[in-house]
Amino acid sequence: MTAIDPATYDQQLQEKVADLETRFQGLELPPLDTYASAPLNYRMRAEFKIWQQDGRADYAMYRQGEHRKAYIIESFPAGSSTIAALMPPLLEQINQCDILRQRLFSVEFLTTLSGEAVITLLYHRPLDEVWEERAKAVAAHMNTDIIGRSRKQKVVIGRDYVIEKLEVDGRTYSYQQKETGFTQPNARVNEKMLDWARQHSTNFGGDLLELYCGNGNFTAVLAQNFQRVLATEIAKISVHSAIYNFEANKIDNIEIVRLSSEEITQALNEVRPFRRLRHIDLKSYQFSTVFVDPPRAGLDDDTVELLRRFDNIIYISCNPETLHANLLALDSSHSIEHFAAFDQFPYTHHLEAGAVLKKRLPHESNQAE
Repeated sequence: MTAIDPATYDQQLQEKVADLETRFQGLELPPLDTYASAPLNYRMRAEFKIWQQDGRADYAMYRQGEHRKAYIIESFPAGSSTIAALMPPLLEQINQCDILRQRLFSVEFLTTLSGEAVITLLYHRPLDEVWEERAKAVAAHMNTDIIGRSRKQKVVIGRDYVIEKLEVDGRTYSYQQKETGFTQPNARVNEKMLDWARQHSTNFGGDLLELYCGNGNFTAVLAQNFQRVLATEIAKISVHSAIYNFEANKIDNIEIVRLSSEEITQALNEVRPFRRLRHIDLKSYQFSTVFVDPPRAGLDDDTVELLRRFDNIIYISCNPETLHANLLALDSSHSIEHFAAFDQFPYTHHLEAGAVLKKRLPHESNQAE
């Protein structure tokens, strides 16, 4: 990670975009759309180690490969304004109270654009009633929610989630974001990703299959463009948040099932039945489009083969390397109609990418092969 300096932001983004375009030279691409981040205060969540020495705790980070050398963090300009406001008084409260400081090893912040926050304190010791009383006093003093965690223990003071509100095409979407659930860390860039996917699926029609739907981040926005949506997610905490979010946003054309991408592939291929699908008639769906936002490992071979069936593919990727491999595999059946870069993680080498693919006509498929 390079230094966070707004003066260098444009240059670092240009370098990342150039690297992305170089990586994808072997594919026929449309012009790349680039979506920048704010240069400061863009991260809605942050995690810090706690360095304890001489009776004092400090926020710290470790550079990759240097796990024995801590770097004390005085400020975190990448963090949201809410994180910036909470960090100093929280550390002051911790250092004023041995009960809060004892064997504390990590602090996590989860915040929203509107200023909601949950702070998680992680310990290498059990948490008792004395700790809870002190933590309640800190939560009241700082007007925030606090969670204490230790081995097989979770103490919640207030709520263990925040409600994020995102603006997409003039509409406000509400999202429950759980303390341990996956969320996009850069909320403003997330809004741009959501609107990009919405715009490029407006005329697709039919039904949508979504793999890796998480808390319904994309699902809630894309549902308006389709008759019905079948969304899949394996993480139980994300499924519960997704259901909450669909109801909160008054969206009633989505079914969500707790299955992995491999399992829904098997179900669609009629390899075997799944108990979690017993209330869903897969054959009644008329899928025109599949949306995927896989982990860094990308899509396995069976899922890539599944995607070939669909007229339209919307692919959001956090790893250009596996995206490139998957798009090469799909090149014989689909052409890339839209391609975009989203700077979710400024000042790092990471770059989020998006692609919209359309099934080739038979004569185009033969030429691509």
